[in-house]
Amino acid sequence: MKLLVPGAKLRCLAVCPGVSSQWWTHGPRIAILLAAALGVLSLPACSRKPNTPPPDGSALFVKRCASCHTPGNDMRAPEPAALHLMSQRFILAALNSGRMKFEARGLTKTQKLAIATYLAAPDSPVVAFTGYCARNVTPPANSGVWNGWGAEPGNSRYQSSRTAGLNRAQLKDLKLKWAFGFPGAVATFGQPTSYAGRLFVGSEDGTVYSLDAASGCLWWMFKASATVKTAISIGNGGKTALFGDTNGIVYALNVADGSVIWQVHPEPHPSARITGSPLLHGNRVYVPISSGEEGASADPAYPCCTFRGSIIALDISTGQQVWKASTITEEPKPTRKNSQGVQYFGPSGAAVWSSPTLDVKGHAIYVATGNNYSDPPTDMSDAIVAFDIRNGKKMWSRQLMPKDVWNSGCVAEKKDNCPPERGNDYDFGAPPMLKSLPDGRRIVLAAQKSGVIYALDPDQHGRILWNTRIAKGGPLGGVEWGGAANSHYAYFPVSDFDFDNPNVGGGVFALDLQTGKQIWHVPPPKPACAGQYGCSPAQMAPPTLIPGILFAGSLDGHLRAHDTRNGQVVWDFDTAQDFKTTNGVHAHGGSLNGAGPAILNSMLFVNTGYTNAMAGNVLLAFALDPGQNQRTNVTDKNLRPERKPTSLPRLRAKATAIPRF
Repeated sequence: MKLLVPGAKLRCLAVCPGVSSQWWTHGPRIAILLAAALGVLSLPACSRKPNTPPPDGSALFVKRCASCHTPGNDMRAPEPAALHLMSQRFILAALNSGRMKFEARGLTKTQKLAIATYLAAPDSPVVAFTGYCARNVTPPANSGVWNGWGAEPGNSRYQSSRTAGLNRAQLKDLKLKWAFGFPGAVATFGQPTSYAGRLFVGSEDGTVYSLDAASGCLWWMFKASATVKTAISIGNGGKTALFGDTNGIVYALNVADGSVIWQVHPEPHPSARITGSPLLHGNRVYVPISSGEEGASADPAYPCCTFRGSIIALDISTGQQVWKASTITEEPKPTRKNSQGVQYFGPSGAAVWSSPTLDVKGHAIYVATGNNYSDPPTDMSDAIVAFDIRNGKKMWSRQLMPKDVWNSGCVAEKKDNCPPERGNDYDFGAPPMLKSLPDGRRIVLAAQKSGVIYALDPDQHGRILWNTRIAKGGPLGGVEWGGAANSHYAYFPVSDFDFDNPNVGGGVFALDLQTGKQIWHVPPPKPACAGQYGCSPAQMAPPTLIPGILFAGSLDGHLRAHDTRNGQVVWDFDTAQDFKTTNGVHAHGGSLNGAGPAILNSMLFVNTGYTNAMAGNVLLAFALDPGQNQRTNVTDKNLRPERKPTSLPRLRAKATAIPRF
């Protein structure tokens, strides 16, 4: 309603018809009395001020975001082409409570909406899920398990022939059985978990799905607060599903119906996030903590840095903290100020990006750490660290690249936050792998973005046994997310991704576990998608190993099966295509990254699509044609790789003396 004082224009009287009928006789007195009583002379409905134009999303993006989100940027921020594929809901969530909440400080709700509207693809229509499971569906007997990130506590990503139900001779009969679409997503992240006939997987918008493994029908779904990049780990006798999200929250759900048992936020630092999958053992869940502070440092006004990586043990029944072990024990202190007077802090960083590795015999848990974010450098960055699983006390650590102090300020337009003596950002994104050799010795394998593979002796405080360079390395080079191993050999895909040259990178290597010597190497096929945004031969995704076969994905969208005797490709599926889904969601595959295939019961499950690569939003399930899934017990002993000569260098120098090329 709008009340007028004498002299106001009559066009506003229509808003107050009860007043207008008496206006000429009593109007001035009514207006003055009402204005005095209300303490106002006008209300907004008929304001004479011109309407404020809506914010310009394009201009706001250029002013607040474009300095980082440029094509080919070095800080791994999604490029405009990738942002334009994202949904408005996802971008708003990132600005309000997700990865970009610090960068979005000072923006109003209207401005955030304007940026999201400018960037986003039109939101997909909400599709009613059509693929719910019938209540009489029962899981198969002896269904096998792929639980968590690495299939077993040593993170070897190896599945026996008996559990896999698949061998080399049967590959010709491995066909796509069903596909499940993630609504509104342009990327997939989490490693699928299969347990007791159900498949569990997280998604970009934070929804966790419980599906029937055989058919892809939906049992239930749960919405977390942010993107779920971790695998879903099943524990407590198969009753509890545990995982974390990128807001740093850990959840425990009822496997039967997805109801919440508990949820906690174990690390109070505002930039804390969970990207590595929780590890379950006994009545505890071990949670690795990473952060987004490294990225926030691109802003020179950000007071970098105070986050320190950690591993936190929680009670599986209650979520209560049992112990917490920080990778850096020293508290951050003020160090220097920039020219604008912003106070910086250190030491910081050494985040734990990947899943912990369990050593039952040694009562230890191993983690791989990332780089320091700010000075001073510590001896805990780019390291493998062993903690006592009972109390969290550090048992030993082995730093494999010293003085790697780096943050996104080093590749930003204004480099105030960049340390004066910056490192190369060659941290560990891959978890350690624990393996036992045929002679009874044990080794811990560590694959670094530097392109070097290390073997450590866990029984000799991490003494270096051998190291072998397999790649040039770089911030997105070397080994990104991991390898796979049996008791004789280890297999590693190579990234060496280069924004400036999308035609380089990729390849797969086989190494002898006892010596580190290269057994074979196969270069990547030339991508058929060359020229398409995000297409590359680089291979960042972790592989999965069964006797005789190594499955490895690529940014070109292909999932390939390599013969472990010589690396030859014996099966190939292009996931970068449209799929009809069990839940009625339009779905398309893209680059494979972040997670690898899960294999069991003659079936293979894999996610496809990734940010800053070829977008995709689909989970694929492959199975043997009916009548072809007879189990064949194949052992590694009969599948030794054939040695092939190689011209690549084999390095046996100490870790700190390894040359870079």
